[in-house]
Amino acid sequence: QVQVVESGGGLVQAGGSLRLSCAASGRTFSSYGMGWFRQAPGKEREFVAAISWSGGSTYYADSVKGRFTISRDNAKNTVNLQMNSLKPEDTAVYYCAAQIYSGTYYHNTSYGYWGQGTQVTVSS
Repeated sequence: QVQVVESGGGLVQAGGSLRLSCAASGRTFSSYGMGWFRQAPGKEREFVAAISWSGGSTYYADSVKGRFTISRDNAKNTVNLQMNSLKPEDTAVYYCAAQIYSGTYYHNTSYGYWGQGTQVTVSS
């Protein structure tokens, strides 16, 4: 089993940057692809970025491509999301999760072991 805790959220002005971290416990962390999702008030949870178990493959939602970068360090059991050029529409609670089920990387139903989330607020 894997437990994850997100951190790094906060309030930032449009155009600014934040770095989110996901700290995972459990010896099987490096076996799983990992993903970041976000949920804004009144909206469904949406895919942001994902990374394969080795870190060799990364995937991004079109809305964040070129601005966000996902990375992982299996030695430290961490997954990071570097967010640059932030926009007010990036405001949401950001969640980290492990891809423990079969399915596509961009479907939240493929993921389990969700964290509690970290709030990101981008002011205009």
